[in-house]
Amino acid sequence: MSQIFEIVQSLSGQRNCITIPVPYLDFFAGDQQAHALGAVLNQLVFWSGKSDLNDGWFYKEHSELAAEIRGVSEDQVQRLVNKICTRWLPDVVQKAQRQVNGTKKTHYRINGEALIDVLFPPTPVSVESRNGKREVAEPVPQNHGTENAEARDPNREVAEPILYTDHYSDHHKQIINPSCPVAAQPDPEVVITDQAIEVLTHLNQVSGSRYQKSRTSLENIRARLRDGYSVGDLKLVIDLKHEHWRNNDAQYQYMRPETLFGPKKFEGYLQSAARWDAKGRPLRETWDTTRARDINAIGQVDKNIPEGFRG
Repeated sequence: MSQIFEIVQSLSGQRNCITIPVPYLDFFAGDQQAHALGAVLNQLVFWSGKSDLNDGWFYKEHSELAAEIRGVSEDQVQRLVNKICTRWLPDVVQKAQRQVNGTKKTHYRINGEALIDVLFPPTPVSVESRNGKREVAEPVPQNHGTENAEARDPNREVAEPILYTDHYSDHHKQIINPSCPVAAQPDPEVVITDQAIEVLTHLNQVSGSRYQKSRTSLENIRARLRDGYSVGDLKLVIDLKHEHWRNNDAQYQYMRPETLFGPKKFEGYLQSAARWDAKGRPLRETWDTTRARDINAIGQVDKNIPEGFRG
């Protein structure tokens, strides 16, 4: 294991406080769950250094991670972990089912070298030499905020700890660059509502409906966005079910927010939609031989949809 990764491990995760290293937040920047993702990764990196197994694998229950991070449910942690392992850090944070005393447990293993490569990518700096020829200087390590307060201010006796919770700390921003004004952070609920309106507008455009921007129309959409699904995920489900139901008026009446984005059906719809999208979005007419498989993938038939129109 590299010495740099050992240092990162030493910064990551503790039992009695919740900290998120700035490089994690920088890496997940742009994702509305950046802080939650950073907190989960932080704990996984921390516990990777506590394993008794020689091969680097360790196991950690989702409930335990939720209790350590606080403010998130076990189900939310599971989705965050899946997002890290499949979307953000595939092959860096590995996940597998392994036996522990005869019981299967979800184990993790972190490729320290690969993690360092994505967190601290080398950035060569070009300089002009005195003879006019351009030379490339050695890569300059980027300062991602790990410098302590004592180094910045030698008159201080103790570096002040910085805790990260749901939002960037204004105090942290002032330490990093005190001369720059701090931009106001948007209200997360306002952001989610704007995204929900975008999804509802797409539903109206695709289906020809006129759902209003009411609480009833938006509540299920907002709930799925809070769960961590993206606007693109919700739009993909709309496109799938439009293609699936468009030739049957009785079935098409279920092109509505409460059916498409209900908590029991949405994840199954999304899995089916992802496969449909990966296959190039084939027309409904080509699905007759695979319909039963798609229904099974959804996992639970919606009892509100009449027999003969389910799926």
